[in-house]
Amino acid sequence: MKKIRVLFPYVEAGLGHIMPEKSIEESFRKKYGDKVEIISSEFFTETGDPHMIKYEKMLARQVKLYNRVPFIGFTVTAASEFFGTALSSLFAVRVIAPFAFARAKKRMEELKPDVVISTHWVTNYYANALKKAPVTVMYCPDARLNKLFQYKSDLMLISTPVGYSKALKNKKYNADNIKEVPFFIRNEAFDIDSDKSGVRRKLSLPEDNFTVLLAEGGYGIGKIEKLTKRLIKEKIPLTVIPVCGTNEKLYRRINALKPSKEVTLKPYGFADNILELHAASDIFCGKSGNILAESTFFGNPAVITHFANSVEQYIGDHYINTVGCAIKEFSVRKAAGLICDFAQNKKDIKPYSRAALDFHGHFGSAGAADVIFEKIKETFPEVSL
Repeated sequence: MKKIRVLFPYVEAGLGHIMPEKSIEESFRKKYGDKVEIISSEFFTETGDPHMIKYEKMLARQVKLYNRVPFIGFTVTAASEFFGTALSSLFAVRVIAPFAFARAKKRMEELKPDVVISTHWVTNYYANALKKAPVTVMYCPDARLNKLFQYKSDLMLISTPVGYSKALKNKKYNADNIKEVPFFIRNEAFDIDSDKSGVRRKLSLPEDNFTVLLAEGGYGIGKIEKLTKRLIKEKIPLTVIPVCGTNEKLYRRINALKPSKEVTLKPYGFADNILELHAASDIFCGKSGNILAESTFFGNPAVITHFANSVEQYIGDHYINTVGCAIKEFSVRKAAGLICDFAQNKKDIKPYSRAALDFHGHFGSAGAADVIFEKIKETFPEVSL
Protein backbone atom coordinates (compact mmCIF):
# COMPACT_ATOMS: atom_id res chain seq x y z
CA MET A 1 0.00 0.00 0.00
CA LYS A 2 1.34 3.42 -0.99
CA LYS A 3 2.02 5.67 1.97
CA ILE A 4 0.34 9.06 2.10
CA ARG A 5 2.69 12.04 1.68
CA VAL A 6 2.94 14.54 4.54
CA LEU A 7 4.63 17.81 3.60
CA PHE A 8 6.42 20.18 5.99
CA PRO A 9 7.12 23.39 3.99
CA TYR A 10 9.60 25.85 5.53
CA VAL A 11 9.17 29.60 5.07
CA GLU A 12 11.86 32.13 6.09
CA ALA A 13 9.91 35.13 7.40
CA GLY A 14 11.56 35.40 10.78
CA LEU A 15 12.72 32.43 12.84
CA GLY A 16 9.38 32.40 14.66
CA HIS A 17 7.95 30.31 11.82
CA ILE A 18 10.94 28.09 11.05
CA MET A 19 11.56 26.85 14.58
CA PRO A 20 7.99 25.64 15.24
CA GLU A 21 7.97 23.89 11.85
CA LYS A 22 11.19 22.12 12.70
CA SER A 23 9.84 21.14 16.10
CA ILE A 24 6.62 19.57 14.85
CA GLU A 25 8.36 17.83 11.94
CA GLU A 26 10.86 16.22 14.30
CA SER A 27 8.14 15.11 16.72
CA PHE A 28 5.86 13.83 13.97
CA ARG A 29 8.71 12.04 12.21
CA LYS A 30 9.80 10.36 15.45
CA LYS A 31 6.30 9.14 16.29
CA TYR A 32 4.75 8.43 12.90
CA GLY A 33 7.56 8.39 10.34
CA ASP A 34 6.95 4.69 9.77
CA LYS A 35 3.25 5.26 9.01
CA VAL A 36 3.55 7.95 6.32
CA GLU A 37 6.03 9.37 3.84
CA ILE A 38 7.40 12.65 5.17
CA ILE A 39 8.67 15.39 2.85
CA SER A 40 10.68 18.29 4.25
CA SER A 41 10.75 21.26 1.87
CA GLU A 42 12.70 24.53 1.78
CA PHE A 43 9.69 25.62 -0.16
CA PHE A 44 10.72 28.91 -1.77
CA THR A 45 14.39 28.22 -2.41
CA GLU A 46 14.87 24.54 -3.23
CA THR A 47 14.03 24.85 -6.95
CA GLY A 48 16.07 28.01 -7.48
CA ASP A 49 13.08 29.76 -9.04
CA PRO A 50 13.86 33.51 -8.93
CA HIS A 51 10.22 34.58 -8.48
CA MET A 52 9.76 32.35 -5.45
CA ILE A 53 13.09 33.39 -3.93
CA LYS A 54 12.21 37.06 -4.42
CA TYR A 55 8.84 36.59 -2.73
CA GLU A 56 10.37 34.94 0.35
CA LYS A 57 12.96 37.72 0.58
CA MET A 58 10.10 40.21 0.47
CA LEU A 59 8.46 38.47 3.44
CA ALA A 60 11.73 38.74 5.38
CA ARG A 61 12.13 42.42 4.40
CA GLN A 62 8.66 43.15 5.73
CA VAL A 63 9.60 41.69 9.12
CA LYS A 64 12.72 43.87 9.21
CA LEU A 65 10.75 46.95 8.16
CA TYR A 66 8.14 46.46 10.88
CA ASN A 67 10.91 46.28 13.46
CA ARG A 68 12.55 49.45 12.19
CA VAL A 69 9.25 51.34 11.84
CA PRO A 70 6.58 49.83 14.13
CA PHE A 71 4.00 52.33 12.84
CA ILE A 72 4.07 50.53 9.49
CA GLY A 73 3.75 47.14 11.19
CA PHE A 74 0.72 48.22 13.19
CA THR A 75 -0.83 49.86 10.10
CA VAL A 76 -0.43 46.73 7.98
CA THR A 77 -1.90 44.41 10.62
CA ALA A 78 -4.78 46.85 11.20
CA ALA A 79 -5.46 46.94 7.45
CA SER A 80 -5.53 43.15 7.38
CA GLU A 81 -8.12 43.12 10.16
CA PHE A 82 -10.20 45.75 8.34
CA PHE A 83 -10.23 44.05 4.93
CA GLY A 84 -10.70 40.53 6.31
CA THR A 85 -9.26 37.15 5.53
CA ALA A 86 -10.27 36.67 1.89
CA LEU A 87 -9.15 40.08 0.60
CA SER A 88 -6.02 40.22 2.76
CA SER A 89 -4.92 36.77 1.63
CA LEU A 90 -5.65 37.57 -2.02
CA PHE A 91 -3.59 40.76 -1.84
CA ALA A 92 -0.71 39.27 0.18
CA VAL A 93 -0.27 36.32 -2.17
CA ARG A 94 -1.74 36.88 -5.63
CA VAL A 95 -1.83 40.66 -6.16
CA ILE A 96 1.62 41.53 -4.78
CA ALA A 97 3.45 38.78 -6.67
CA PRO A 98 1.29 36.95 -9.24
CA PHE A 99 4.27 35.24 -10.89
CA ALA A 100 5.49 33.92 -7.54
CA PHE A 101 1.99 32.62 -6.81
CA ALA A 102 1.84 30.72 -10.09
CA ARG A 103 5.29 29.17 -9.56
CA ALA A 104 4.60 28.34 -5.91
CA LYS A 105 1.29 26.72 -6.73
CA LYS A 106 3.05 24.65 -9.40
CA ARG A 107 5.70 23.63 -6.87
CA MET A 108 3.03 22.58 -4.39
CA GLU A 109 1.47 20.41 -7.13
CA GLU A 110 4.85 18.85 -7.94
CA LEU A 111 5.35 17.80 -4.32
CA LYS A 112 2.03 15.91 -4.48
CA PRO A 113 1.18 16.18 -0.79
CA ASP A 114 -1.77 14.41 0.77
CA VAL A 115 -1.29 16.47 3.93
CA VAL A 116 0.38 19.88 4.35
CA ILE A 117 1.46 21.01 7.84
CA SER A 118 2.29 24.73 7.89
CA THR A 119 3.45 27.26 10.44
CA HIS A 120 3.19 30.16 7.99
CA TRP A 121 -0.04 31.26 6.33
CA VAL A 122 1.35 31.43 2.80
CA THR A 123 1.97 27.69 2.29
CA ASN A 124 -1.48 26.95 3.67
CA TYR A 125 -2.88 29.29 0.99
CA TYR A 126 -0.97 27.51 -1.78
CA ALA A 127 -2.16 24.10 -0.58
CA ASN A 128 -5.78 25.22 -0.63
CA ALA A 129 -5.33 26.67 -4.13
CA LEU A 130 -4.72 23.23 -5.65
CA LYS A 131 -7.49 21.71 -7.74
CA LYS A 132 -7.55 18.77 -5.36
CA ALA A 133 -6.60 20.33 -2.04
CA PRO A 134 -4.71 18.16 0.44
CA VAL A 135 -5.59 17.95 4.11
CA THR A 136 -4.29 21.21 5.56
CA VAL A 137 -3.02 21.65 9.10
CA MET A 138 -2.04 25.12 10.29
CA TYR A 139 -0.16 25.93 13.48
CA CYS A 140 -0.26 29.58 14.50
CA PRO A 141 2.88 30.42 16.54
CA ASP A 142 1.34 33.74 17.56
CA ALA A 143 -0.90 34.53 20.52
CA ARG A 144 -4.01 35.12 18.39
CA LEU A 145 -5.16 34.27 14.89
CA ASN A 146 -4.69 37.24 12.60
CA LYS A 147 -6.73 37.35 9.40
CA LEU A 148 -4.10 35.67 7.24
CA PHE A 149 -3.96 32.71 9.62
CA GLN A 150 -7.75 32.46 9.48
CA TYR A 151 -7.68 31.32 5.86
CA LYS A 152 -9.42 27.95 5.62
CA SER A 153 -7.65 24.84 6.88
CA ASP A 154 -8.84 21.42 8.01
CA LEU A 155 -7.20 21.73 11.40
CA MET A 156 -5.97 24.83 13.22
CA LEU A 157 -3.62 24.64 16.20
CA ILE A 158 -2.81 27.47 18.61
CA SER A 159 -0.98 27.62 21.93
CA THR A 160 -2.57 30.40 24.00
CA PRO A 161 -5.81 30.16 26.00
CA VAL A 162 -6.91 33.66 24.97
CA GLY A 163 -6.21 32.97 21.29
CA TYR A 164 -8.13 29.71 21.45
CA SER A 165 -11.16 31.17 23.22
CA LYS A 166 -11.31 34.16 20.85
CA ALA A 167 -11.09 31.88 17.82
CA LEU A 168 -14.06 29.83 19.05
CA LYS A 169 -16.17 32.99 18.89
CA ASN A 170 -15.67 32.90 15.13
CA LYS A 171 -18.31 30.69 13.47
CA LYS A 172 -15.74 29.00 11.25
CA TYR A 173 -14.11 27.33 14.29
CA ASN A 174 -15.35 24.70 16.69
CA ALA A 175 -13.92 22.11 19.06
CA ASP A 176 -13.25 19.78 16.11
CA ASN A 177 -11.29 22.03 13.77
CA ILE A 178 -9.25 24.09 16.24
CA LYS A 179 -7.21 22.70 19.12
CA GLU A 180 -5.20 24.32 21.88
CA VAL A 181 -1.78 22.65 22.11
CA PRO A 182 1.50 23.39 23.93
CA PHE A 183 3.87 25.80 22.22
CA PHE A 184 6.14 24.19 19.59
CA ILE A 185 9.43 25.02 21.25
CA ARG A 186 12.56 23.51 19.73
CA ASN A 187 12.84 19.91 20.88
CA GLU A 188 16.51 20.27 21.83
CA ALA A 189 15.44 22.65 24.60
CA PHE A 190 14.48 19.61 26.66
CA ASP A 191 18.07 18.33 26.50
CA ILE A 192 19.72 21.52 27.79
CA ASP A 193 21.17 21.41 31.32
CA SER A 194 18.90 23.36 33.69
CA ASP A 195 21.76 24.09 36.09
CA LYS A 196 22.76 27.69 35.36
CA SER A 197 26.18 27.37 36.96
CA GLY A 198 26.99 24.32 34.85
CA VAL A 199 25.93 25.99 31.61
CA ARG A 200 27.89 29.13 32.50
CA ARG A 201 31.03 27.08 33.11
CA LYS A 202 30.57 25.42 29.74
CA LEU A 203 30.23 28.82 28.05
CA SER A 204 33.14 30.35 30.02
CA LEU A 205 30.86 32.87 31.72
CA PRO A 206 31.20 34.10 35.32
CA GLU A 207 29.13 31.79 37.50
CA ASP A 208 28.05 34.37 40.08
CA ASN A 209 27.20 37.36 37.89
CA PHE A 210 23.58 38.34 37.27
CA THR A 211 23.27 37.42 33.59
CA VAL A 212 21.09 39.20 31.04
CA LEU A 213 20.41 37.98 27.50
CA LEU A 214 19.60 40.72 24.98
CA ALA A 215 18.06 39.84 21.61
CA GLU A 216 15.88 41.42 18.94
CA GLY A 217 14.86 38.42 16.87
CA GLY A 218 16.96 36.87 14.11
CA TYR A 219 17.63 40.19 12.38
CA GLY A 220 18.97 42.14 15.36
CA ILE A 221 16.85 45.25 14.76
CA GLY A 222 15.73 47.17 17.83
CA LYS A 223 17.15 48.67 21.01
CA ILE A 224 19.84 46.10 21.75
CA GLU A 225 22.79 48.43 21.07
CA LYS A 226 21.48 51.24 23.28
CA LEU A 227 20.70 48.79 26.08
CA THR A 228 24.13 47.22 25.85
CA LYS A 229 25.86 50.59 26.03
CA ARG A 230 23.93 51.46 29.20
CA LEU A 231 24.40 48.14 30.95
CA ILE A 232 28.15 47.85 30.38
CA LYS A 233 28.70 51.17 32.19
CA GLU A 234 27.26 49.79 35.44
CA LYS A 235 29.48 49.19 38.45
CA ILE A 236 27.80 45.97 39.57
CA PRO A 237 28.64 42.34 38.66
CA LEU A 238 26.75 41.77 35.40
CA THR A 239 27.18 39.49 32.43
CA VAL A 240 25.66 41.06 29.32
CA ILE A 241 25.03 38.78 26.33
CA PRO A 242 23.83 40.69 23.24
CA VAL A 243 22.76 38.37 20.40
CA CYS A 244 22.86 40.30 17.12
CA GLY A 245 21.49 37.63 14.79
CA THR A 246 22.33 38.18 11.14
CA ASN A 247 23.10 41.87 11.75
CA GLU A 248 26.87 41.69 11.29
CA LYS A 249 27.41 45.48 11.50
CA LEU A 250 25.67 45.54 14.87
CA TYR A 251 27.85 42.68 16.11
CA ARG A 252 31.05 44.46 15.10
CA ARG A 253 30.00 47.67 16.83
CA ILE A 254 29.01 45.91 20.05
CA ASN A 255 32.11 43.71 20.02
CA ALA A 256 34.25 46.85 19.98
CA LEU A 257 32.66 48.27 23.16
CA LYS A 258 34.68 48.39 26.39
CA PRO A 259 32.72 47.44 29.53
CA SER A 260 33.46 48.51 33.09
CA LYS A 261 35.67 46.15 35.11
CA GLU A 262 32.60 44.78 36.93
CA VAL A 263 30.77 43.83 33.72
CA THR A 264 31.47 40.90 31.41
CA LEU A 265 30.39 41.56 27.81
CA LYS A 266 29.91 38.45 25.63
CA PRO A 267 28.35 39.39 22.29
CA TYR A 268 27.20 36.88 19.67
CA GLY A 269 26.25 37.16 16.04
CA PHE A 270 23.85 34.46 14.91
CA ALA A 271 23.92 32.19 17.96
CA ASP A 272 23.42 28.51 17.20
CA ASN A 273 23.56 27.93 20.96
CA ILE A 274 20.78 30.40 21.81
CA LEU A 275 19.03 27.81 23.98
CA GLU A 276 22.15 27.43 26.13
CA LEU A 277 22.34 31.21 26.40
CA HIS A 278 18.77 31.25 27.71
CA ALA A 279 19.65 28.49 30.17
CA ALA A 280 22.66 30.44 31.40
CA SER A 281 20.75 33.70 31.87
CA ASP A 282 18.71 35.15 34.72
CA ILE A 283 16.58 37.43 32.56
CA PHE A 284 15.78 38.13 28.92
CA CYS A 285 15.45 41.65 27.52
CA GLY A 286 14.37 42.53 24.00
CA LYS A 287 11.51 42.74 21.56
CA SER A 288 8.35 40.72 21.81
CA GLY A 289 8.06 37.57 19.74
CA ASN A 290 8.38 33.83 20.05
CA ILE A 291 11.80 34.13 21.66
CA LEU A 292 9.77 34.86 24.81
CA ALA A 293 8.69 31.22 24.77
CA GLU A 294 12.30 30.11 25.04
CA SER A 295 13.15 32.41 27.93
CA THR A 296 9.97 31.33 29.73
CA PHE A 297 10.77 27.66 29.15
CA PHE A 298 14.02 28.11 31.08
CA GLY A 299 12.26 29.91 33.93
CA ASN A 300 13.52 33.37 33.01
CA PRO A 301 11.49 36.57 33.29
CA ALA A 302 11.48 39.00 30.38
CA VAL A 303 11.62 42.75 29.96
CA ILE A 304 9.87 43.56 26.67
CA THR A 305 11.23 46.69 25.02
CA HIS A 306 9.55 46.68 21.62
CA PHE A 307 6.41 45.65 19.68
CA ALA A 308 6.81 45.64 15.88
CA ASN A 309 3.08 45.17 15.21
CA SER A 310 -0.14 44.03 16.86
CA VAL A 311 0.85 40.37 16.45
CA GLU A 312 3.85 40.95 18.73
CA GLN A 313 1.72 43.07 21.04
CA TYR A 314 -0.62 40.12 21.61
CA ILE A 315 2.35 37.79 22.18
CA GLY A 316 3.69 40.21 24.77
CA ASP A 317 0.29 40.49 26.41
CA HIS A 318 0.20 36.69 26.75
CA TYR A 319 3.46 36.61 28.72
CA ILE A 320 2.67 39.77 30.70
CA ASN A 321 -0.91 39.04 31.72
CA THR A 322 -1.61 35.32 31.23
CA VAL A 323 1.75 33.81 32.21
CA GLY A 324 2.80 36.71 34.44
CA CYS A 325 6.53 36.44 33.76
CA ALA A 326 7.12 39.55 31.64
CA ILE A 327 7.22 43.32 32.06
CA LYS A 328 6.74 45.91 29.31
CA GLU A 329 9.24 48.76 29.41
CA PHE A 330 9.94 50.63 26.19
CA SER A 331 12.29 53.19 27.75
CA VAL A 332 15.90 52.04 27.35
CA ARG A 333 16.92 53.94 30.46
CA LYS A 334 14.14 52.42 32.58
CA ALA A 335 14.65 48.93 31.16
CA ALA A 336 18.35 49.05 32.06
CA GLY A 337 17.45 50.37 35.51
CA LEU A 338 14.96 47.55 36.02
CA ILE A 339 17.60 44.95 35.14
CA CYS A 340 20.06 46.49 37.58
CA ASP A 341 17.43 46.61 40.32
CA PHE A 342 16.76 42.89 39.83
CA ALA A 343 20.51 42.19 39.87
CA GLN A 344 20.86 43.87 43.26
CA ASN A 345 17.54 42.76 44.76
CA LYS A 346 17.04 39.19 43.55
CA LYS A 347 13.97 38.66 45.73
CA ASP A 348 12.11 41.15 43.49
CA ILE A 349 12.58 38.96 40.45
CA LYS A 350 11.42 35.73 42.10
CA PRO A 351 7.65 36.15 41.44
CA TYR A 352 8.35 36.51 37.72
CA SER A 353 10.75 33.56 37.70
CA ARG A 354 8.21 31.43 39.56
CA ALA A 355 5.49 32.33 37.04
CA ALA A 356 7.78 31.29 34.19
CA LEU A 357 8.65 28.00 35.85
CA ASP A 358 4.96 27.29 36.57
CA PHE A 359 4.28 27.56 32.81
CA HIS A 360 6.94 25.00 31.92
CA GLY A 361 4.41 22.28 31.11
CA HIS A 362 2.95 24.34 28.24
CA PHE A 363 5.81 23.59 25.84
CA GLY A 364 6.56 20.77 23.43
CA SER A 365 5.21 19.49 20.10
CA ALA A 366 4.91 15.77 20.86
CA GLY A 367 1.27 15.98 21.94
CA ALA A 368 0.37 18.04 18.86
CA ALA A 369 1.87 15.32 16.66
CA ASP A 370 -0.74 12.95 18.11
CA VAL A 371 -3.54 15.46 17.42
CA ILE A 372 -2.41 15.82 13.81
CA PHE A 373 -2.14 12.07 13.29
CA GLU A 374 -5.69 11.60 14.56
CA LYS A 375 -6.86 14.13 11.97
CA ILE A 376 -4.97 12.28 9.25
CA LYS A 377 -6.58 8.98 10.24
CA GLU A 378 -10.04 10.55 9.93
CA THR A 379 -9.36 11.24 6.26
CA PHE A 380 -7.10 8.26 5.51
CA PRO A 381 -8.29 5.35 7.69
CA GLU A 382 -5.84 3.04 5.93
CA VAL A 383 -2.93 4.84 7.65
CA SER A 384 -3.72 3.15 10.97
CA LEU A 385 -3.59 -0.35 9.46
